[in-house]
Amino acid sequence: MGTTMRVLKAHVKGGQLLVDEPLDLPEGSEVRVAPVDDEMDEAERAELEAALEESEAELDAGRGVAEDELWARLRALR
Repeated sequence: MGTTMRVLKAHVKGGQLLVDEPLDLPEGSEVRVAPVDDEMDEAERAELEAALEESEAELDAGRGVAEDELWARLRALR
């Protein structure tokens, strides 16, 4: 995926993960999936969605860091 990451919305149907939008990922791309916390109310979910959209806009504008660099920065905070 390179240094940018996109948040994708998907649902489970019949035991399969179905992405809600078209994908432009190369065949065989690896993705990481994390279930959404079902205990969020609508306001919390809207806040999360807004934060994810803001993050995606920052990445699109080139204001992101590679995963390995992020982990290095986090380890340095210890």
